[in-house]
Amino acid sequence: MLLTLTLPRLNPHMASAIVDVAHAKVGETLGVGGKLFDLTVDLSAAAPHDCPPVSHFRITLRERVWLRRLDVAAGDTPEAGASLALFSTEPDEPIDAAPARAARVTVAAVIAQSAWDSDAWGETGAAEDRS
Repeated sequence: MLLTLTLPRLNPHMASAIVDVAHAKVGETLGVGGKLFDLTVDLSAAAPHDCPPVSHFRITLRERVWLRRLDVAAGDTPEAGASLALFSTEPDEPIDAAPARAARVTVAAVIAQSAWDSDAWGETGAAEDRS
């Protein structure tokens, strides 16, 4: 079965998000809790502020899938509703059919001490992976 992932509207004023990190690679098997994307949402265009209202999010999986196609990369700024990735429930399933449903994911808002630094995520050496 094919599954799709589109950028959810994380805030009513959100138009797009910046993809900071795409953690998975095409062809990978991803399990429950598998990291997909780290995103930054900047809402400064919605209303004037003294400092920009920036929020950080991580999208993770709630089911086992195979990543078959990535539609965005680090640095891209997709609009809400844009396709981020295509998954399948079997590793060799043809990907030319229409997706049956959305992939089950969790979106968590996170507080980064310094945008995506290794201490904020509790990961040693993660900063080198994100450059």
